[in-house]
Amino acid sequence: MKKYIPLLLLVLSIFSCKDERKNSDTQNKLPRIAIAGLGIESSTFSPAQTGEEAFHARIGDSIFGKYHFFDEGSDIRKRADWIPTLLGKSLPGGIVTREAYESMVQKTLKMLEENGPYDGLFFDIHGAMSVVGLEDAEGDLITRIREVIGPDVVVSTSMDLHGNVSETLAKHSDLITCYRMAPHEDALESKERSIINLLERLESGKGKPAYKAWIPVPILLPGEKTSTRIEPGKSLYAKVPEVADQDGIIDAAIWIGYAWADEPRNHAVVMVTGDDKEKVTSGAEKLAKAFWDVRNEFEFVAPVATLDESLKMALSSDKKPFMISDMGDNPTAGGAGDVTWTLREILARPEFKTDNGPSLIYASIPGPELVEKALEIGVGGDISALAGAAVDDRFAPPLLLTGTIEAIKEGDRDAEVEVVVKIGSVHVIVTKKRKPYHYKSDFTDLGLKPTETAIVVVKIGYLVPELYDMRGDWIMALTPGGVDQDLERLGYKNIKRPMFPLDKDMETPDLSAKLIPASDSDN
Repeated sequence: MKKYIPLLLLVLSIFSCKDERKNSDTQNKLPRIAIAGLGIESSTFSPAQTGEEAFHARIGDSIFGKYHFFDEGSDIRKRADWIPTLLGKSLPGGIVTREAYESMVQKTLKMLEENGPYDGLFFDIHGAMSVVGLEDAEGDLITRIREVIGPDVVVSTSMDLHGNVSETLAKHSDLITCYRMAPHEDALESKERSIINLLERLESGKGKPAYKAWIPVPILLPGEKTSTRIEPGKSLYAKVPEVADQDGIIDAAIWIGYAWADEPRNHAVVMVTGDDKEKVTSGAEKLAKAFWDVRNEFEFVAPVATLDESLKMALSSDKKPFMISDMGDNPTAGGAGDVTWTLREILARPEFKTDNGPSLIYASIPGPELVEKALEIGVGGDISALAGAAVDDRFAPPLLLTGTIEAIKEGDRDAEVEVVVKIGSVHVIVTKKRKPYHYKSDFTDLGLKPTETAIVVVKIGYLVPELYDMRGDWIMALTPGGVDQDLERLGYKNIKRPMFPLDKDMETPDLSAKLIPASDSDN
């Protein structure tokens, strides 16, 4: 018997080592986290529709290039087994066609089904996507994703503060957050926070938060009135970390909501997530009340005037460039981007008729017919062709632009081809497809000198940081289009009423926190 004891001990030792390795492997196993999302702001007040190609969808590992924190070797990249599926982000525009939406959703679901199971999902959306035939596109999307990944997976949803949070989206999102700055200088920081929250909940074994407080706030305001650069938005959003940074709280967020879609979910929302019930509910109620209390203090982030008044101010100013926001057709808010009304008014003014008049850059107007003709003629040639109003002709018809071609640039991601046409003292940027102009290089790459130009007119609302820093002076013009800043002119039919400021004398709403059940709850 004695001679078998060493052999028995050896066998036991081997099995013991295997158990230890198995336990170690289990402890060191990285969480499997999928990545998916679709993002766009869609104006239902624009006649434009958005197709699948506008989303420039990234598939698989190409998604990592969208975020610096996913760089090879980064801490976040090392902390999980990441499974990127489909991520589509479009310029704001019109309502998304049902065909485009279903195509992208089916691709997403197929990839999720093929690569499961998962511990978590990073759900990167905007929150203001409208789709033909749906009242809550993101709610539909996350519901269908849940049917594939199951109710137990921890979903961390990252959003723009101009998105909408329906009760459906709130239920199927376990962790949820949004930007805290407008303009969105903290966009990537916010997405990173969303991912870190997810990793920490998975690594600690805590999983889903015990409580999610959701408060719909009946306020609907445009982003141009709620910038965090100025009061009261600045102080309101400063209260968010005061709530979010408490022990027992995971995150807190205020959504302004999206003003240019007519759906029941379009309104402000406050959400707080965490494990301390009292702190979660009281924190949410504190933020909701703070928002309601300052509702009458919101004003446009810059002076506002009619286009005629704006041009008169610009012409009398010696500050360069005097920037005018052509707000009503802002493509970065959901406008069609091809309303010709403002450009027609500018070109009709006598000040700009001659070559030596006040210099003005207009950015921009889509005109594929003009672009095609310009490519045939070349730089330096004269051109006469129609541009604009192919999509939104409600306010002015297509414009016949007659002038000299000063620049042609091919290969832009959005515009594809850009042409500069000089008409009198006005440089008009004509694009094959619509494009926002947000950077100095957008102009200088076309041979234009925006800082030396008297007036720069841009289809935008509030100025993004680079334009803001470049401005000599600035005014926002109340112009027509699919994202008209005069909300009362839009004619809402489906939003919940009463709603401030459309119903200015409404009674104080119930701003009590509603606890949303977890995605794996039967409630």
